[in-house]
Amino acid sequence: MTLTFNRDLYALLLSKYQPKVIETEQEYRQALMVLEHFVFKKDRTPEELALYDLAVVLVKDYESKICPMDDWRSQSPSEMLQYLMESSGRKQSDLVGIIGSSGIVSEVVNGKRSISKSQAKKLGELFQVSPSLFI
Repeated sequence: MTLTFNRDLYALLLSKYQPKVIETEQEYRQALMVLEHFVFKKDRTPEELALYDLAVVLVKDYESKICPMDDWRSQSPSEMLQYLMESSGRKQSDLVGIIGSSGIVSEVVNGKRSISKSQAKKLGELFQVSPSLFI
């Protein structure tokens, strides 16, 4: 069964979320909330997937302006994780169960424990970034 793209439904989604070029931290947080909503939604429609893809482009564009990749390369994996947590409003408790127990999360966030490949993959999915940022 091939799903067709419904332009009217997409127009309604655009009207509801009103995506635009991100210029402020508040707009950035709102865009991250849109991404989070669609990341965890099962059975996304083609229209929802199109809006999700648009939000990813807008977020990546903003992130490239506020924190160029050259700055990111000099950060340790734990510093990168702390930055992403802060910019998305997440706490250590939000990572419990995703990358491990509260003790493991604390050690990872504070740089006392290395991030494993499987944890990096999960963090990459959660924050919509390349897992290589955490290794």
